[in-house]
Amino acid sequence: MIELIDQQNSVRRGIMFVIEAPSGTGKTTVIKKLMERHDNLKFSVSVTTRAPREGEVDGVDYHYVSDEEYNKLLAEDAFYECVNSQYGCRYGTLRSEVDSFLNVGQDVIFDMDWEGLRQLKEKAPNDVVSVYMLPPSIKVLRERLEGRHTDSKETIEKRMGMLVDKMSHWTEYDYVIICVNPEQACSALEKILSAERLKRVRQLGLKEFTDNLIKEAKQK
Repeated sequence: MIELIDQQNSVRRGIMFVIEAPSGTGKTTVIKKLMERHDNLKFSVSVTTRAPREGEVDGVDYHYVSDEEYNKLLAEDAFYECVNSQYGCRYGTLRSEVDSFLNVGQDVIFDMDWEGLRQLKEKAPNDVVSVYMLPPSIKVLRERLEGRHTDSKETIEKRMGMLVDKMSHWTEYDYVIICVNPEQACSALEKILSAERLKRVRQLGLKEFTDNLIKEAKQK
């Protein structure tokens, strides 16, 4: 019986799992922890027209393309979502890569803002599950930003200045988690994933399985 349930659960469509949070909330740490625990989670690798930075690897950090290649992909409607950066470069999420995972029941994690989320929901409404992570307080958020020792004071103040605008979109997300610590937040994300994987629209073999049950019941 356990084998039957496992087999049924494996026949499903994957999830576009979008996670967003203000800088300093702990999103990167939580995503890394979640992916370490689940082999069938893939991280969405974006296409970009910017040049690779030192240490970055093509296909791992980004798919690096020229402006001409990007324009061709855009004309072919090859992106689930795309955005122009304020710094002049462009980014996009390839449909083909994401679908290659979803079609075999693997879930894809997206680290993107509300603009990207809106585009995903427009093109794949049944596949998208979104989570917004909030800090327990603004005081804690500032302490986390300062404790990273990766940003200058000016950068930290700029991030703090963007908080109100970023958090104003929290109502556009399906779930909201207050990130007290990475372990607690990761546990909450795992519960969301478990529930969403059981949704009827994602269990592709469910109709056939149920039809067989009904057929068997009628024969009794």
